[in-house]
Amino acid sequence: MATIRKTQTTNQVLFDTIRELKKLSNSTGANVYKAVAAKLSSTASQRPEVNLDRIEKYSQDKEVVIVPGKVLGNGTLTKKVTIVGFKASETAIAKIEKAGATFVEIKDYISKKHDAKMKILG
Repeated sequence: MATIRKTQTTNQVLFDTIRELKKLSNSTGANVYKAVAAKLSSTASQRPEVNLDRIEKYSQDKEVVIVPGKVLGNGTLTKKVTIVGFKASETAIAKIEKAGATFVEIKDYISKKHDAKMKILG
């Protein structure tokens, strides 16, 4: 495990996730992973927070949506999408499960080396 320099994040999970996204981008050539890593590398206040109503509006059924930040529970979700995010509120997770959709943390999603065809929101 790499050590964190003082100028970097102190969140080891975030640090490891960013490093793995960059590795995956280099090995697969999929720029979507590099874009997500760049958004996660920004300060916490600049990382996107996306509500369920926005995911509902911009996604299609059975699509993979990635949120390089936090998923919040405002709004309703009716589509059976896979939402990949760094974090999610308890309310959001409850509404996602109620809709028959799934939430997967980014680190878990990339560890399985899924297809790079996904929509970035945020």
